Amino acid sequence: MLFRSVLVIGMGRMGAHKARQMLEAGARVHVISAVLLVEVPQGVASVRVRPYERGDLAEYYLVVSATADASANDRIVAEAHERHILLNVVDDPTRCSFYFTSVHRDGDVIVSVSSSGASPSLARWVRGRVQELLPSGLGGVAQTLREERAALHARGESTERDWSQRVEELTRGL
Repeated sequence: MLFRSVLVIGMGRMGAHKARQMLEAGARVHVISAVLLVEVPQGVASVRVRPYERGDLAEYYLVVSATADASANDRIVAEAHERHILLNVVDDPTRCSFYFTSVHRDGDVIVSVSSSGASPSLARWVRGRVQELLPSGLGGVAQTLREERAALHARGESTERDWSQRVEELTRGL
């Protein structure tokens, strides 16, 4: 897995939530926040307790601005645009270059739902409905298929085939 360095600016409830989401996805998360309004999530690589300063975005692939400071957000948006850095401005979808999704994970099986920033609550609701329909144990199925495909590769055989019957066999009874 490729670990990218990402930055969360602002450590309130939403900043902490976004940091956790990125940690779960395997990112190396750094935080800059004028104040720490909530506990910093376990696993964050670094925390700088100070306001955002121009140049802070230089080393990052992706940035989340979770500040309540409109002026700081203006400066963050400008710097991210200049540096061609992916940016999510919490609660301001018109200034985002990407949106977070509502995610259901079962091992390596990931279902992600987005409302394109219109309503995170709607995305969570849809994800919940999808989650209710899925059987648990799909992560184990994915692992079995990974192993079977690796064995074929090890023997020099192709995995380019229709796997739908095997998926049906493995998911029967879940």
